[in-house]
Amino acid sequence: MLDHVTINQLRAFVAVCDQGSFSGAARELRRAQSAISHAINALESAFDVLLFERNTRKATLTAAGRSLLPDARGVISRTEEMKMRAVSIAEAGVPQVSIAVDTYFPRAHLIECLRTLQADFPTVAINLRMTTMQGGERLVLEGTCALAVTIMDVPELSPSTIERQHLCEVQMVTVCAPSHPLAAIAGPIRREEFGRHIQLVVTDNQPDAEKTQQGVASERQWLVNDLGAKHDLLRGSMCWGHMPHHLVAEDLANGTLVELKRRAWHMRPLTFMISQRRGYSFSECETRLVELVGNRQRSSKGASKRAVSRKGKTSVEGPAREQQSVRPAARRRMSAK
Repeated sequence: MLDHVTINQLRAFVAVCDQGSFSGAARELRRAQSAISHAINALESAFDVLLFERNTRKATLTAAGRSLLPDARGVISRTEEMKMRAVSIAEAGVPQVSIAVDTYFPRAHLIECLRTLQADFPTVAINLRMTTMQGGERLVLEGTCALAVTIMDVPELSPSTIERQHLCEVQMVTVCAPSHPLAAIAGPIRREEFGRHIQLVVTDNQPDAEKTQQGVASERQWLVNDLGAKHDLLRGSMCWGHMPHHLVAEDLANGTLVELKRRAWHMRPLTFMISQRRGYSFSECETRLVELVGNRQRSSKGASKRAVSRKGKTSVEGPAREQQSVRPAARRRMSAK
């Protein structure tokens, strides 16, 4: 029965193959030759196949033996790996990282950070959630995640409980499809002209999200709660909108999307923050991840020194963050970018 196969039997099998004889395997494993012979016989009985030819003086594998040898090596290798992981866990415990990341954050950079973190902490367990707007800080408040990568201009969900510090910045661009009417306009485009066309805006889909309208240039808007859907709709020439440059770089290069130049409409980079509960102490693993995630090219020296905790900023649409007036009575749904 396969249930009766032991790791020692597999070790004996591999040792006989490597040493070329039962006596050599006995010396290698520091066991009696009779114990090696017994292990091989038990293994052959469990597998119901002959592993070695019986009519030769040398330990010669049968066809079945040659086929099963790589599997035996693999089982032994994985067992050793499991033992090493168990030692690491016993010595330091299993590093846990639970983090929510805004969908606007560069995905390729995030993957590279996680790859490096795994190399530094081989036993790390990751709980990764992709969120929009206030969704990340909501998970921190609920205790689902310890950390959240959020956009600076998104109002804090609970300023008395959550604190933020500067992480990194990402360049944003204003784009549309080549067939969109705005693409036919030569030169920089006034904000008023943008306002005549439908703008595609990412919105928070939380039912109790703070109701503020942020950084939207057009009164005509289509709302989506998914950045991928926004990307597809922009390429479908439905609207215009702001997108992270890293996400549309290939589209701009191949002409699927075109960049729209703005006139008298300043845009600054999209600033990301790391959010956590006040007083929360980072583990060594979390500290390393925050260091990796924040290691992006800063657009200015001053940006790398900011540690900001703000509430209710009034512009998030793209990095522009235009300071639009918002009537308190106009309790519209929070939307960004």
